[in-house]
Amino acid sequence: MTLGTAPRQGDLLRTTVNYCSGRVAEDSIYGVLHRECFTLFPDEMFADLFTDVGRRSVSPMIVAVVMVLQRIEGLSDREAVDRFSFDARWKYAAGGLEFDYPGFVHTVLVDMRARLAASDWPDRIFQVTLVAARRAGLVGRRRVLDSTPIYDAVATMDTVTLTRSAIRGLPRVAEGDLGGALRVVLERDDDYATAGKPACDYDDAVARATLVDGLAVDGHACLGVLSGRQLCGPVVQGGQLLATVLGQDLAQTDDGRFLIARRVAPDRVISIVDPQARHGRKSSASGFDGYKGHVGIDPDSEIITATAVTAGNVRRRRCCDRFARRRPAYPCHHGPAHRRHGQRHGQRHGQQRERGERSRRAVGRLR
Repeated sequence: MTLGTAPRQGDLLRTTVNYCSGRVAEDSIYGVLHRECFTLFPDEMFADLFTDVGRRSVSPMIVAVVMVLQRIEGLSDREAVDRFSFDARWKYAAGGLEFDYPGFVHTVLVDMRARLAASDWPDRIFQVTLVAARRAGLVGRRRVLDSTPIYDAVATMDTVTLTRSAIRGLPRVAEGDLGGALRVVLERDDDYATAGKPACDYDDAVARATLVDGLAVDGHACLGVLSGRQLCGPVVQGGQLLATVLGQDLAQTDDGRFLIARRVAPDRVISIVDPQARHGRKSSASGFDGYKGHVGIDPDSEIITATAVTAGNVRRRRCCDRFARRRPAYPCHHGPAHRRHGQRHGQRHGQQRERGERSRRAVGRLR
């Protein structure tokens, strides 16, 4: 898909400018975006997200304006594209488009977010907006930091289920002879084919100890098979996860047997399904499993200046120090996709790229 561009000159008889200019306040979000949308979100700023082969995309500037208004008004993707299609203020905010300017399907917003997330500059819309707020004097030096739990949707696993799930997942991602070698070294009477907690008389202390020791022996045997081999990415991740689970929850006695350690690891993995989730605490008496969302706010203008998502056990102080040092960052170049785009489509796009670079340097001087 190639980079699409927004029209800069419309039909005077059909444009939304004449209709909205006297009805929409100049200091409203619609008026501000109408004046500044081509400066804040030029199409060239998103050129690295597209290739030089394929059909034209919806103008990234228009999509960026829709995404900003969508967040301000708290709309879903479907509601946002409907509002753009039928609300003249939205088309006015997107550069004064014509009344009958075609809309687009809601999946365009989904695709844009995916392209941004996979890029080297994923939060460009937020950062450019923040720089504009700094330039207008709306953002000072003081910050207020707040955090909130983000509850994980997966179930927390106990030590037995966690260890067995880690062992079970390793042969599933291994291919060919390696998968067979891993299955050969498994000694327990368990084919590890089904998920869940293994069968055992959990009221019997001896049976529980035998089960834990058997799982630990199988886990270490699998790690021994992986040692010294050239491994692919999924197998490396599976091996690291298994080693982490064995090391955090199990201890070895003097006679070589394994048992559940009488401790809680400080950064304990709580689920194989979501290995990044952690135990967290809202207070000394209340805990949760999942992540923490952190937000930094200017206390005077109430403008959000920084956001972050961390594991649930990360303390707020760490994000406070990071937010205090953070300044808007911009990549020094648009990347090879943008360079190919300019070379393929000639002088006109070369001029657009130069304007984008000048805008980027101007924004950088504001930092």
